[in-house]
Amino acid sequence: MTDRPQIAIDLSDPAVFDQGIPQEAFAQLRAMDGLAWNDLPSEGEGAGFWSVGRFDDVLTVSRDPETFSSAIGHIQIYNIDDDAIDVRASMIDLDPPDHTRLRRLVNPGFIPRVIKTYAEVVSERAGALLDKMLADGGGDWVSGVSKPIPIGIICDMLGVPEEDRDLMIEMTDYLVAGTSAEPLDASAYGNTTPLRLLPFNSPAAHGLREYARKLGEKRRENPQDDLVSQLVTLDIDGEKLTDDEYTNFFRLLIFAGNETTRTAISHLALLMIEHPDQFARLKTEPELLDNAVEEIVRYSSPILYFRRTATKDTELSGTKVAKGERVVMWYSSANFDEARFDDAATFDIARARMPIHAGYGGGGVHTCIGAGLARIELKGLLQEILARDIQMELVEPPEYVSTNFVNGIEHLNLRMTKGPDA
Repeated sequence: MTDRPQIAIDLSDPAVFDQGIPQEAFAQLRAMDGLAWNDLPSEGEGAGFWSVGRFDDVLTVSRDPETFSSAIGHIQIYNIDDDAIDVRASMIDLDPPDHTRLRRLVNPGFIPRVIKTYAEVVSERAGALLDKMLADGGGDWVSGVSKPIPIGIICDMLGVPEEDRDLMIEMTDYLVAGTSAEPLDASAYGNTTPLRLLPFNSPAAHGLREYARKLGEKRRENPQDDLVSQLVTLDIDGEKLTDDEYTNFFRLLIFAGNETTRTAISHLALLMIEHPDQFARLKTEPELLDNAVEEIVRYSSPILYFRRTATKDTELSGTKVAKGERVVMWYSSANFDEARFDDAATFDIARARMPIHAGYGGGGVHTCIGAGLARIELKGLLQEILARDIQMELVEPPEYVSTNFVNGIEHLNLRMTKGPDA
C-alpha cells in the first residue's frame, strides 16, 4: 500500500460496477483535495494510477495531449507491452499529429450533412422494433431494441451485409468481455495471435480485423456507396490509410458506433421507468427532446473512463504527477460533478442551462466522432416511443455487463404496453 491519498474502493475492479455507476465512491473522489491514487497490487509494488473525478480536471487532461498522452501506454487502465502498442493502436490510441491525420481522413463520413440522412432510417427501424416488442408484451429491451438499432446504422454506413450484423454484435460483446475478469477462449474466431497483442485482450479483435480485411478486398475490386469503399480507396492530397489503419478503424467504428449508443439506449428505457414524469413532459413540450437526449447520455455515461499517461512531471489539481504515471479520467464521475451541474444527482431533462457533459469524452482532439450520429439515433427512438405512448415496467432488476470500462446492460426484461394517448 502507498501513503498517497486514496478512496476506499478499488476502481480497477469490474465487480465495483456490477450494479451500475458507484456514485458514493465517485462522490468521495470529487470531494478530495487533489487526485486519488489507486493501487494495482496485481502489477507489483508501487503500481497504480491517479483517478480524476472532477469535470474541470477531466477537461484539463482531455485538452492537453502533449502532457497527457493516449499513445504512451494506451487508453485502458492496465499497461501493455511495448511491442503491442503499435499493433493495437487505433485512432483513440494516438496523439497529434498522427491522430490529426487519421481524423482528417475519416471525418467526411461523419459530417452533419451525411449523418442526417440516417434519421428517417432510424425512425423506421425503431418503430418496427417497438411494434414487435409491443406485440409480444415486452421482452429483453437490450436484444430487442438496444442492439439492433446502432449496429444496423453503423453497418449501413460501412456496407456490412445484413446477414452479418448478428456476428458484429457477437464480436463487440466479446470485445467488452475482454475488459472483465473472466478468461476468454484465445482461439475464438480463428485467432492465433497472443491476446496481449490484441485490443481489449480479446480474440474478437482478430475476428473483426479479418472481417474488415476481407470486406475491404471486395470493395477495392468492386466499390460501393459505403464507408468501407471510401476508406480503402480514399486519397486526400496523396495520403491514404494503410491496411492496418483501415482495419483498426473498422474495428473501432463497429465497437464505438455500436456499444456506446447501445448502452445509452438501454439506459433510456431504464430512465423512462424510473422517471416517468420527466418523459411525460415531452408529450406537451417536444422542444425539450434535444435536451432530454443530452441528459440521457450524461446520466448513463456509456464509457466509464479513458486513461492517459503523463509525458513529463506535472501537477493537476494540486497533485504532483510524475512522468510515466497513469491518469484515469472517470467520465462517470465528471458527469455527476456538483460544481458543474446543478443538482447533479437528479435526472432532469429541462435543466435551465444544459452544460456540455463528458458523455462523448471530455473535449479536445478525442471528442467522439460519432456523437452526432448517436444523438440522431437516441432522438429518433425517443420520438417513436412517445408516438406510441409506450408504458414500461421492469420484470426483474437489470443485469449489468461485468466491466469497469462500459456502463453496459446485459439484459433488461420489461413489460410493454401502449398508453391511453397512443
